[in-house]
Amino acid sequence: MIIIDGATGEGGGQIFRTALTLSMALGKPVRILNIRAGRKKPGLLRQHLACLKAARAISSAEVTGDVIGSQDVTFVPGKVKAGSFHFSVGSAGSTTLIFQTIFPVLALQDEVSEVTLEGGTHNGMAPSFDFLHACFLPAVEKLGFTFASQIESYGFYPAGGGRWTTRIYPRKQARPLLLLQRGQLQGCEALVTQAKIPFSVADRELEVLRRALHIDDANLHRRNVNSVGPGNIVSLQLQYSDHVEVMEAIGERGVRAEQVAKKLVMQVQNYQASEAPVGEFLADQLIVPMALTEGGCFCASPLSSHFNTNVAVVEKFLDVNVEINHNAHNALVTIKPLTKTHWTTH
Repeated sequence: MIIIDGATGEGGGQIFRTALTLSMALGKPVRILNIRAGRKKPGLLRQHLACLKAARAISSAEVTGDVIGSQDVTFVPGKVKAGSFHFSVGSAGSTTLIFQTIFPVLALQDEVSEVTLEGGTHNGMAPSFDFLHACFLPAVEKLGFTFASQIESYGFYPAGGGRWTTRIYPRKQARPLLLLQRGQLQGCEALVTQAKIPFSVADRELEVLRRALHIDDANLHRRNVNSVGPGNIVSLQLQYSDHVEVMEAIGERGVRAEQVAKKLVMQVQNYQASEAPVGEFLADQLIVPMALTEGGCFCASPLSSHFNTNVAVVEKFLDVNVEINHNAHNALVTIKPLTKTHWTTH
């Protein structure tokens, strides 16, 4: 049994989710200790417990420690089977993180899976539903992965209540990922998505983006959506010939619209100052899909603590070589499986 110390690196929930994914994909039992030891409230919260229940459901796993607050979980996977699944967080916790936990595993099956998810869809510290489709999907499609999703209702913190469905297709054979340059800039789109908030908030946020980033009015968009509770997220999509990058900032109670937009402006300016195509958040999300398949290389800047933590967990499960070469502004990441991965989930 593989032992994972959840206090490693940044000590967050990413260690737990990555360990579950790799355990299922490889059929290797795992015990995860000190779960979320680096957080103010250590142990499993509702969204982490939802990830664990989802992983157990798709792999018929034997599990211990599956309670709120648990810092010690044992997970013994069985055979993974494609199918129809319905998972609910039971709070505003992120549904996209549940998706990313089970997605690579279901995509390695021979049949299509259909998954319905309920909870948060646009959360801080997690990729939004829109990020998954505009940024994550085009990147993993280069590795042969694909999915198609439809959102029925949006879920913002703290009310939650979002719901979406996705079809996860069997992975197609593909070459190693090669993402070293952005290519030519072809478009720049800013979008404010909100519910139960005055239109003037979106107008103020978009005005900050217009002035700071010199975006044409035709590329500034507002989207009012159905949601149980109020919420606001500002996003900017940079469309290059070789890559699409998405950056986001979540509106918060007590934080002025201008401050939310300025936070996003800083992200965009930092990204534009580098020539690397892969942004900070996408970089750590690519590690597991690459390690489980043909690997490859990409250029990114900067690399987060989440990235380093993911690499450490991957190296516990897989015979894989991860090389990181830094220059003044960017990092070249190369992932090379040293032995062919044999999935025990088919």
